[in-house]
Amino acid sequence: MLLERAYAKVNLTLDVLHRRPDGYHEVDMVMQSIDLSDLVWLERHPEDRIVLESNATYVPTDDRNLAVQAAKLFLRRTEISAGVHINLEKNIPVAAGLAGGSSDAAATLRGMNRLFGTGLSFDELAEMGAEIGSDVPFCVYGGTAIARGRGEQLTRVEHRCHMYVLLIHPRVFVSTADIYKGLRPGDFTVRPTSEQMVTALVNDDVDVISRLVSNKLQPVTFGIYPEVMQLSEKVEAVTRHPVHMSGSGPTLFLLAPTIQQANRMYNALRGIMRDVYFSQFVGNVSSLTSLQPKSE
Repeated sequence: MLLERAYAKVNLTLDVLHRRPDGYHEVDMVMQSIDLSDLVWLERHPEDRIVLESNATYVPTDDRNLAVQAAKLFLRRTEISAGVHINLEKNIPVAAGLAGGSSDAAATLRGMNRLFGTGLSFDELAEMGAEIGSDVPFCVYGGTAIARGRGEQLTRVEHRCHMYVLLIHPRVFVSTADIYKGLRPGDFTVRPTSEQMVTALVNDDVDVISRLVSNKLQPVTFGIYPEVMQLSEKVEAVTRHPVHMSGSGPTLFLLAPTIQQANRMYNALRGIMRDVYFSQFVGNVSSLTSLQPKSE
């Protein structure tokens, strides 16, 4: 049995440029992996089928789960006749704007590549993942990237900036489709800020990074789900720190350059709300220490 860690992400910038002829929206954004993660355990199944189990009863274990879709796609593309058992330990909130499902799919692709010794490159796995979802290619690599198109066109970024991330997850279901439908022409961006954000990351300029964090979907989400806006205002009042939103929400986050500041904010937030997560930036998956097999 082997383990792949599925890392969550936050959007440091998210600009929507226009609506595309195919119905999707053209985006330009900087995505950053953080160390909040699901654990994806994989092993061969004695029968020629895919079985997924999870510690989270609210997670579907059939074809609705992106990890199952990834496993099926991998076996079909590699023409391998075999079964796989996936045990998914959920730690990333579901439907939270943190790419939890996409990261599970990416981890499944990486894990099956190891499990079956197919030797596919990350580029090949990312190309496969693009068929499952727009965020899956980024999650295959992890780290930092500018994502364009529907989110699948990646320019990977190397930097040494390290920041702590405090996540606050409202127990609100947000429909990504409804958020994008709520965009109006005046919400579209003419000059994306992704290149400026990358420069700030490379220069390790935390003041500029904090100033540039932005999300064009945030006002739309706040308008449709006022309870998320109210929580954001509460968090800002408690921490006296700018509050941001990841993806289409509803997860809110704060950035801190030092562990001392992060701990102060975490302790303040834990005193008034339940779903608070302490996290930090992580690099690309290939640079992280290999995970040890699970003992039987």
